[in-house]
Amino acid sequence: MTYTLYSFVRSGGAMVEAALAEIGAPYEIQPVDLHTDEQRDPAYLAINPHGKVPALVTPEGDLLTETLAILLTLDERHEGAGLLPSRGSSKRAKALRWLAFAATELYPIVEIIDYPARFAPTPDSEDATRTVAREIWRDRLRTMEAQLVDEAPYLLGERFCLTDIYWAVIARWGYQPGWTAEHTPKLERLFHTVATRPKIAAVWGDRWG
Repeated sequence: MTYTLYSFVRSGGAMVEAALAEIGAPYEIQPVDLHTDEQRDPAYLAINPHGKVPALVTPEGDLLTETLAILLTLDERHEGAGLLPSRGSSKRAKALRWLAFAATELYPIVEIIDYPARFAPTPDSEDATRTVAREIWRDRLRTMEAQLVDEAPYLLGERFCLTDIYWAVIARWGYQPGWTAEHTPKLERLFHTVATRPKIAAVWGDRWG
């Protein structure tokens, strides 16, 4: 029974692919080329009317969109993989809190930084729009950085969870030589730690190099 993941290299689909790899679930990739706006083709809009990746089709044929919803569904479907701590635990509450923070406060900023023309009121304000978005991005990365403990590899200490995958990709998107090392060294360490996990390493290497 195989999952089908509609994705693009280095997109949010990398979060889902890393989770599937960690689970050990079989999946196949259906690439959607964002460089050629394939996500706006009628064939893909029939899958996801929002024209965004990722989208995931379960082995039973159910269609899922929205990265956070996909990840939480995978946790429910594969509880034995331990993607999140047990229900009702304080560690699960913490993991969900910071997973939601990244999904709502950081992920949307990516679109503004990458495509300021969609948000700038006039063409000559695009650079200013991107600059403001990048400062918001950096401020929220600092918020994430403050949650990490110096000697711990993951958000929950020694306990790996879905939030670490999400944060690792966010950190990779926000990687800026010099600034990252100075302001978010623990977050940078986290994305290296996630990237070298045995089940995720091959996926990360293929997608990020």
